[in-house]
Amino acid sequence: MRSGSTVVGAALLATVSAGFAVSCDVGPAGPPVVSAPPDGGALGPSDPSPSAPSPTGEPIPPAGRPDKVRDAFAGLQATLDDACVPGNCAYVLGRLDDELHRMDRAMKADPKGPGHFPEPIALIAKLDGELGGNRGTMNLEKHKALLIETRDRINTWMQGHPDDYR
Repeated sequence: MRSGSTVVGAALLATVSAGFAVSCDVGPAGPPVVSAPPDGGALGPSDPSPSAPSPTGEPIPPAGRPDKVRDAFAGLQATLDDACVPGNCAYVLGRLDDELHRMDRAMKADPKGPGHFPEPIALIAKLDGELGGNRGTMNLEKHKALLIETRDRINTWMQGHPDDYR
């Protein structure tokens, strides 16, 4: 009987080893699926693939392809109804800060140039100066009023410039 169990053990070992070898040699089933960017342009071979959605559900643009101003403004406006209540305030303020900086990047990358958006860019620069590079929850809560004021003033400015978001 001993030789039978040795043969079974050897066969089992060979099967398991072959399974590991096959699993290590198998590559991806095919190339990753990449969809066209929202602006309708095609992705080129050197373009990074689109990234996963952010915690807010908005896609995070790949580096080198910032959002359009209208898309960033829509994200900023989506924060208008957010309430900073206990248990949710850190998320709301973090999202607001993210959306303001998304707006800043979009305005600076817009074909009209950053000079077309002097007031919103200056408001975000003022906010950044007050935050001092600290985007921690406690610092955002300390500057809650300035975050909200910055958002509201940019919203008002953009309402006076409908060609920039339509």
